[in-house]
Amino acid sequence: MAMPLDEYFKLHPTKLKLLVAVVMAATIMQALDSTIANVALPHMQGSMSAAQDQISWVLTSYMIATAIGMTMTGFLTARLGRTRLFCFSIIGFTVSSMLCGIAQSLPEIVIFRTLQGLSGACLMPLSQTIMMDIFPREKFGPAMSMWGMGVMLGPIFGPTLGGWLTENYSWRWVFFINVPFGVLTAMGVVWLLPETARNRLKAFDMRGFAFLAVALTSIQLMLDRGETLDWFSSPEIVVELFVALMAFYLFIVHIFTTEKPFVPPAIYKDINFSVGTILFFVMGMTLFTTMTILPTMLQNLLGYPVITTGLAMMPRGIATMITMGLSGRLIGKVDPRLLVLSGLLLNFFAMWEMSHFDLNARMVDFAISGVLQGLGIGIMFPPMNALAFSTLDPKYRADSTAMFSLVRNMGSSIGISVIIAFISQHMQINHALLNEFITPFSRSIQNLAPESPWRAGAALVGEVNRQSSMIAYVDAFRLMAYASIAGVPFLLLLRPKKKAAALDPEHMVVEA
Repeated sequence: MAMPLDEYFKLHPTKLKLLVAVVMAATIMQALDSTIANVALPHMQGSMSAAQDQISWVLTSYMIATAIGMTMTGFLTARLGRTRLFCFSIIGFTVSSMLCGIAQSLPEIVIFRTLQGLSGACLMPLSQTIMMDIFPREKFGPAMSMWGMGVMLGPIFGPTLGGWLTENYSWRWVFFINVPFGVLTAMGVVWLLPETARNRLKAFDMRGFAFLAVALTSIQLMLDRGETLDWFSSPEIVVELFVALMAFYLFIVHIFTTEKPFVPPAIYKDINFSVGTILFFVMGMTLFTTMTILPTMLQNLLGYPVITTGLAMMPRGIATMITMGLSGRLIGKVDPRLLVLSGLLLNFFAMWEMSHFDLNARMVDFAISGVLQGLGIGIMFPPMNALAFSTLDPKYRADSTAMFSLVRNMGSSIGISVIIAFISQHMQINHALLNEFITPFSRSIQNLAPESPWRAGAALVGEVNRQSSMIAYVDAFRLMAYASIAGVPFLLLLRPKKKAAALDPEHMVVEA
């Protein structure tokens, strides 16, 4: 007898609770690895005797592989079945994590990080799909709250955990920590999650996949190497941008003209899903960019050690956890668009507060802005997820969750690259402007040290560097505040009402 997964788990409530824990563990494990290795890079660089641009491939290879692998989720789910694919992904991610931990050279760890990205790419979209399938549509809000906690907790606590492991043990434990959790999670999936129907006849659109893979690889290479090569003054960056645009153009033309496209364009006919994708792109640009540049600012400008930096960012994660649970319960009682609006406004005020930081900022200042942003994330994430998929046909879930995660990740990559380039450029501009006033002939300098104005001017150079950097950071926070508020008009396009959609065989479980 065939029945939907949510009906199956109504009959097995204990299995449902255990499966949620397993799915959350897989989500956190994959989300954690997007940031946990960042703080360990200097230690890896020394261990591998690598240059700065070479060690960055530890991150770049993972991001490119993850982006490409995500696009395969829909096809692999149909051919292998969701449980098999989920289990294979967890096992592959666990094994490749162990290989990263025992790597002895730079080529080895880059290869193993690529395998880690490819094998773990399906975990995020599959976990979201499973959460939507095992809960009825009216409980999408609480389900997305739980799933969202895993997605957010990884990037928020990743740097703290990575710093603690690196300082107290070794950078290798940044990868070894995945092994026990991966083994337990894979066993839980095999035991708890029924297999869904397979479509062995589903064809693979190689041309569409090739176009998208080339576009993603080119744009990621351009974003990662742009700052090092001075962006468009470098022929390599120009070529990578041209290749990315051409490949993306060919991909769009292909999916609208071929009979069985790699990504069904029908998912973007759903206005809620399209608007949700745009809003999550904006969210990726602001949220994950903040969590990338804030630790650098705290450590390089204010002299915070790694552990203290993690503690300074912890209120953001705590506020996110608290409000995600509350927001999920409010979805059925309050217009979800109002919740999303509240989240965007809180994120704006948090960024605006950050734009007033200075070199005398206290820990409490970072905590206040972090709590505001955490509240905004927690309030916005569950209703936005629920709205994005509330009117989408369930047969598109595997493809849509993959593209949803991909767009969020690309928003993060683009936002980080743009803001880092913005900070670097404005540091130079601010430094030049401030240096105009530091000359031995300046009356202020002569008043400071009338006997040796040259020495006084030299002593101020370090302070000028710090001030120019701080001004660049606060300007970047102000820019991200404007970007976060830019998503508000899109809320007018969302449709809060849900329309029913029939389940297809891929979302049924067969039970005798």
